[in-house]
Amino acid sequence: MKKLYRSRENKVFCGLVGGLGEYFDVDPKILRVAWITISILSAFFPGVLAYIFSCLVVPMAPKKEEKQG
Repeated sequence: MKKLYRSRENKVFCGLVGGLGEYFDVDPKILRVAWITISILSAFFPGVLAYIFSCLVVPMAPKKEEKQG
């Protein structure tokens, strides 16, 4: 079963959108543009608030050596 994690390799701020891209197998650049567009169209604050909340809730991906063990 797949789990959603923040990405360690593909990150700009905290790796949330990179993790979403890995989870859904979508290019994170597309998701970043979509997130920014939705944030701007929703008066910016709700999108930023959702991003910050998600960064606090979604755990960081385990390190490579932790996955193998």
